[in-house]
Amino acid sequence: MDVTALIIMLLIGAVAGWLAGNLMAGGGFGLLGNIVVGIIGAVVGGFLFGLLGISAGGLIGSIITATVGAAVLLFVVGLIKK
Repeated sequence: MDVTALIIMLLIGAVAGWLAGNLMAGGGFGLLGNIVVGIIGAVVGGFLFGLLGISAGGLIGSIITATVGAAVLLFVVGLIKK
């Protein structure tokens, strides 16, 4: 993985984490929190989209996949915390 791919991955994670935080909890989690939630959400979203047979390509598709995964992640964490 080169430096450019790493930076793009971190930016997608930050955007996806921020979007999911605003959708699910009403606010972001700070830059590092958004990146972590977004990257883990990308893994979850890729898994879920794979199970459903959905394919989203490109930058926008990556952001959508990561955001959906991060929102599911935050939902599950919210259920566990109760």
